[in-house]
Amino acid sequence: MGRPPTKPAKLKDGYYIEVRNEGSRTSGIKIRRDTREEIVLAIRNYSRIKDVVVLGELKNDKWVDKAEDLKKYQ
Repeated sequence: MGRPPTKPAKLKDGYYIEVRNEGSRTSGIKIRRDTREEIVLAIRNYSRIKDVVVLGELKNDKWVDKAEDLKKYQ
């Protein structure tokens, strides 16, 4: 028996948001969409009933597009 892996999981390329219950301090669920239009639609849908944190675009394990321009859709 070996010890469990401690390396963090790699995320796929795409746009990410984090969705959590309103008023919750715990980390939420990361949601990925392929295109910018899809993530904008997801932000609008989830922001009605949940707290949404926009993470941005991930490409080759690096954050390319910062979240500032997507935050206006909340």
